[in-house]
Amino acid sequence: MACAIVIGKTVLTLKKQKGFTLIELLVVMTIIAVLLSIAAPRYMRSVDDAREATLKSSLAQMREAIDQYNADQGQLPLSLNDLVEKKYLRSIPLDPITQSAETWQVAPPPGDQEKNQIYDVHSGAPGSSRSGEPYAKW
Repeated sequence: MACAIVIGKTVLTLKKQKGFTLIELLVVMTIIAVLLSIAAPRYMRSVDDAREATLKSSLAQMREAIDQYNADQGQLPLSLNDLVEKKYLRSIPLDPITQSAETWQVAPPPGDQEKNQIYDVHSGAPGSSRSGEPYAKW
């Protein structure tokens, strides 16, 4: 759309330019940067919370499977693979912190029972949870 200005006998036509000015772009980019600086830490915190919740759930499922195996078979399993082979678990879950199924730490039963049996399982992830408790103690 054009606008015409008449000065004496001269006609000047001004065309309306399309687009954004540099100032408008800088303001929008600043607003986006502020919003991202607010949202990014919250997103990372929610990812950490989800991993910790998944870890607690996986540990609870494996401990329940160990208890069911012991009740049905009359003895504790010798490995986590025994739980999969006897269909107490579909598969050994991944440790959500280490992203591996190989890092689980198994614990033998307390006392004088056989030490090669699995009584409990813990995460092999280094570090601590957001509450400060080491993952290996969960």
